Amino acid sequence: MAFPGVWSFFVVILVHCVKSGRPPPCDSEIYCTGDVLRQVQMAKLFDDDKYFVDMKMRVSPDIVLLAFHNLTQKAPNMTVVPSKLREFLIMYFEEPGKEFEPWNPPDWHEKAQFLDKVADKKLHDWAKKLHQLWKSLGRKIRPDVRDHPELYSQIYTPHPVIVPGGRFRELYYWDSYWVINGLLLSGMIDTARGMIQNFAYLVNRYGFIPNGGRIYYERRSQPPFFCLMVESYYQATKNDSFLRTVMPALDQEYRFWMQNRSVTVETNGKKHVLNRFNVLVDLPRPESYSDDIELAAGLTEDAEERLFAELNTGAESGWDFSHRWYIDSHGNNNGSLRDIQTSQILPADLNALLYRNERTLASFHHILGDSSTAAQYNLAAERRVEAVEALLWNEEKGAWFDYNLRTNSTHTGFYASNLAPIWAQCYKQPAMGDKALQYLKESGASLFANGVPTSLQDSGQQWDYPNAWPPLQHMLIEGLSKLPSVEAKEMAFELAQKWIKTNWVAYDKYEAMFEKYDVNGDGKPGGGGEYEVQLGFGWTNGVALQLLDQYGDRLTIGSGFTALSSNFTWLLSLLFCAWLIVH
Repeated sequence: MAFPGVWSFFVVILVHCVKSGRPPPCDSEIYCTGDVLRQVQMAKLFDDDKYFVDMKMRVSPDIVLLAFHNLTQKAPNMTVVPSKLREFLIMYFEEPGKEFEPWNPPDWHEKAQFLDKVADKKLHDWAKKLHQLWKSLGRKIRPDVRDHPELYSQIYTPHPVIVPGGRFRELYYWDSYWVINGLLLSGMIDTARGMIQNFAYLVNRYGFIPNGGRIYYERRSQPPFFCLMVESYYQATKNDSFLRTVMPALDQEYRFWMQNRSVTVETNGKKHVLNRFNVLVDLPRPESYSDDIELAAGLTEDAEERLFAELNTGAESGWDFSHRWYIDSHGNNNGSLRDIQTSQILPADLNALLYRNERTLASFHHILGDSSTAAQYNLAAERRVEAVEALLWNEEKGAWFDYNLRTNSTHTGFYASNLAPIWAQCYKQPAMGDKALQYLKESGASLFANGVPTSLQDSGQQWDYPNAWPPLQHMLIEGLSKLPSVEAKEMAFELAQKWIKTNWVAYDKYEAMFEKYDVNGDGKPGGGGEYEVQLGFGWTNGVALQLLDQYGDRLTIGSGFTALSSNFTWLLSLLFCAWLIVH
């Protein structure tokens, strides 16, 4: 049945797409665009905008749209009051979570081999609890999502998943790399394989892997860790048959990044190709709709569209958000979130990751007997490391820095990502690794007691100081542990010790793992950004298990006042010293 409200909606969307040349976040006129989304989100009925776009429709979208059209016709200025909006939602939507059915991972078992490596009694007991957490984070999508996708924002995938936790109810892309590594340590090979098969399924459907398992993420990705997930699985299983099965999806994802997220930059008469994040969607993010609208208040229509595109791009980076992406009117990365220009930055960590992907893809093709394709990937890796050295490496400072396409210069502030090429081994000269270690020491970022901060700039954004994030800690520790010097390896262990103690103290206080932590307080969860700190937490668990596996014979919580705050412990020490002086 056709009716004026639906037709007017399609006209609005058509006009927008013709004008901007860019698609909406997805094709749903309820979850991604349209008046239902706008009025519900701007009424702020829920603490988190993500809540509404995760709700399931009870009836078909056409019926929902017709009902809302009739409701607006009776409302003053066609704006529905909050009480009527709530009644409308109760009648036509179900609360989030109905897209999943109960599921207990069948390959979970009580005894995981990595536990034998953990010598400290307290850490051993804690590691068993982390191993238990996989069961609470398991999700299986109901067949109804496959059979009636029009009723859900959930993207159907055929295999169960381990989710991050909290508001992140569904599969997420780069989170899953550390989740899968943790699952493999827990002996959950089938669950890990199923998650990888889901990502291959998404590549086959979309040509790339979306940010997460919701349709409103359909036109943006996240840092491409799919290849490294397969590498972890292959190292654990040596399953050549499985590798051959997923190889086409790995190649396809790499082509997506090179065809849609690459730029050519010329320096010293030579052209280099590097990658960036760049989402061609200039509408508000549905899951953060009201935040984006309020941030854009007062801008011209063109400036508003540019801001929305950059916010989507910042979300694709995984660092949503950080002053790392700001480019102010002078070309510097100062300013505020309205200055975000992520698409104009060539990130050091993204390009290091793609280098590691290229080397890994070359290795995979060599294993499968395709020496010609392996040689092509090796050549791409060689060209990339030359580009990274030419554009991102700073010999004087001894680190790699993001490249600003607007100013053709680098941003030299400290970010944990400045050291990602060590982790990816994306450099030619061994001295670069030694210099990068000195850069880390001299920056002061390694001196915090509870982890390495994401940056040293307190912007109020969650991917800045004082927050420390699990994946960045692991990449830094793994990178330092690969350097040949004893000093670097010892630094890696010291950072692992700090991080494990931070996680353990938080768990001792709250019986929870958090997505991020504050470097200034033992066990204090991180903050800032668009939402409250989340519990769970998939990648935090995975990183902790990997560090316990790698250093379990040396890591220790120790004795004494471990569960007390560092400030209180410091005060006791000071009082004791004073007593000694007096006596």
